[in-house]
Amino acid sequence: MDSINSRIAEELGVRPQQVAAAVALLDEGSTVPFIARYRKEVTGSLDDTQLRNLEERLRYLRELDERRASILSSIEEQGKLTQELKREIDLADTKTRLEDLYLPYKQKRRTKGQIALEAGLGELADALFADPTLAPEGEAERFVDAEKGLADIKAVLEGAKYILMERFAEDAELLARLRGFLKEHATLSARLVPGKEQEGAKFSDYFEHDEPLKSAPSHRALAIFRGRNEGILSASLKVGEELPGTAHPAEGMIAERFGIRQQGRAADKWLAEVVRWTWKVKLYTHLETDLFGELRDKAEDDAISVFARNLHDLLLAAPAGPRATLGLDPGLRTGCKVAVVDATGKLLDTATVYPHAPRNDWDGTLAVLAKLCAKHAVDLIAIGNGTASRETDKLAAELIRKVPGLKLTKIMVSEAGASVYSASELAAREFPELDVSLRGAVSIARRLQDPLAELVKIEPKAIGVGQYQHDVSQLKLARSLDAVVEDCVNAVGVDVNMASAALLARISGLNGTLAQNIVQFRDANGAFKSRSDLKKVPRLGEKTFEQAAGFLRVMNGDNPLDASAVHPETYPLVQRIATDTGRDIRSLIGDAGFLKRLDPQQFTDERFGQVTVVDIIQELEKPARDPRPEFKTAEFQDGVETLKDLKLGMVLEGVVTNVTNFGAFVDIGVHQDGLVHISALSEKFVKDPYEVVKAGDIVKVKVMEVDIPRNRIALSMRMGDTPGEKIEGTPRAGKGNAPRGERKPAAAQPQAKAPANNAMASLFANAKQLRK
Repeated sequence: MDSINSRIAEELGVRPQQVAAAVALLDEGSTVPFIARYRKEVTGSLDDTQLRNLEERLRYLRELDERRASILSSIEEQGKLTQELKREIDLADTKTRLEDLYLPYKQKRRTKGQIALEAGLGELADALFADPTLAPEGEAERFVDAEKGLADIKAVLEGAKYILMERFAEDAELLARLRGFLKEHATLSARLVPGKEQEGAKFSDYFEHDEPLKSAPSHRALAIFRGRNEGILSASLKVGEELPGTAHPAEGMIAERFGIRQQGRAADKWLAEVVRWTWKVKLYTHLETDLFGELRDKAEDDAISVFARNLHDLLLAAPAGPRATLGLDPGLRTGCKVAVVDATGKLLDTATVYPHAPRNDWDGTLAVLAKLCAKHAVDLIAIGNGTASRETDKLAAELIRKVPGLKLTKIMVSEAGASVYSASELAAREFPELDVSLRGAVSIARRLQDPLAELVKIEPKAIGVGQYQHDVSQLKLARSLDAVVEDCVNAVGVDVNMASAALLARISGLNGTLAQNIVQFRDANGAFKSRSDLKKVPRLGEKTFEQAAGFLRVMNGDNPLDASAVHPETYPLVQRIATDTGRDIRSLIGDAGFLKRLDPQQFTDERFGQVTVVDIIQELEKPARDPRPEFKTAEFQDGVETLKDLKLGMVLEGVVTNVTNFGAFVDIGVHQDGLVHISALSEKFVKDPYEVVKAGDIVKVKVMEVDIPRNRIALSMRMGDTPGEKIEGTPRAGKGNAPRGERKPAAAQPQAKAPANNAMASLFANAKQLRK
């Protein structure tokens, strides 16, 4: 464990003692939000990002140690565990290295090499390898034995060849060397599968695509892998020109590793054949599969990171607040679904109206909406951004003009995932009598009031703010996104008397069952008067209370601290501050001027250190502060409702819906997001789009290109760009899930030339050259 802690500490750039403390807390059942917020003294103030990275690496390294122990046990049982091998296994720092070392001892199906060994050809293989002056045919003659399946000299030499091939291919040092060589010099090559031109048109950027493996970005790698899985593309690794009749550079590395050289000796030609077949038959496919696996893993991690960042920003989007809201879920033939919720999100009324084709009941719809808004004192109109959203936005604008006395405000709201929520078991329990389509309108209204409280009801990956989320490990994706939701919910905190079970379930220490128990207890006994009342909830014990209490707020309760982020375990500290300063706790809260003058050191003791005291004072200055930004809305331009309304050079306001590695997608109100390529995000060089924008940002963009047949819009945030000029990268409208629309690299140049003949001397020289 000490070695694991030391390694994690080095990777995170912190002290081993900090890691050891965090690991101990995690093992005790503490959550990351609790440790980050309330155990700073113990961990040396590790933040939630560091703790999440620590948690992930801890999981990997513990799995590595479990596998290491299993491998050592297996080899020891075989009686083949030497001190040197044990040392190598103990030092293995990746799963790949560990499996390379285990390869010669791994139980596997009966191979040609094993069959040849059973036939007694090990002696011949060893002899020819040790003494290349021996003539292969002459030495092989005495091993011919039809009863053993060795009918002639050719069969004998073939068997000996497979013995050496398998021995070479299971050499861990060679595997590590070749893997490193390919990572540095190989080209990722994609080609169209013949006859798939029409079917695979969306992958046309990759019909003849080459780029260095080491610099292939995640979105292009995942696009190629998707194309391959769909049978549109083939993918391979190449090094150098690989001309017919030439040897692969890797063959020289194999020859070098085993001291095989072309010196005109009798067995040199046969040994060269062994080397060639070792690469072509045993190693090339194996290493290509391994490296493609590594590339996919890295690409998945990048894609999951993109999704996690976007989800974080969406969850922490500015809430409109507790205001009566009318939700409109736009539609054409089936009508627009209407739901009115009060300031707390409680459903008050519903309706279905048909302002658009084919019914075109525009005036009747205005009358219904005006009546609903007046009846329920509506402040806000939330309009879903799906089909017919701009037409419905125009409807809301006319309603506002016709009834100015209501002082209504309209806002376009992302409806991503609303349909998933509508059909969910949770929605069915919440609104058992309500039609599925009307539940979507309720969700749209509520997510304007408080995006976080509503979006937690939807499976995170269904919100759709990532790139290639369907192509990545769903287990890793779910784990990462669940962590994001947990961190966001706990960063904001929840009102225990208002929160839904779905929201409570994301609080540190709680789960679905406990959250439901809290709601049922609240329904049966009325609102909680204090945090300590939570201990009366069935199955909510002391450990759970410790983890959850600081993130649960009791507004207007018996103790004013219950409405803050001050943890109950530190209430005595606050009481001491109040007593020592001659103030009442209620008068202390919010008195920033007085609190700023306090000396934290004055209140430290053996239980509460300075970090904790500083945190408490800051919380008292502004209790239960909300980390979310101020609520703002984008204004879509009137008359710009479809792609046909867009003109080159238009400057429009829009909302960033998705940030990927290759740019940002922006909703400008035409039912199709436009792409601001990474090269058009700023006048300055941008390495990571997230440095410039995040999901939910309101930005000004210029229309650079509109491709109506392919539903593509190219945008720029550089107002000096000239429309029609080529912006590096192909514009792609959508949500970042498509296999095109990324920067197209120049064709990769050959990294190394293969030798002109198969001479071992040339191979050896070439291998040395390439490894410099």
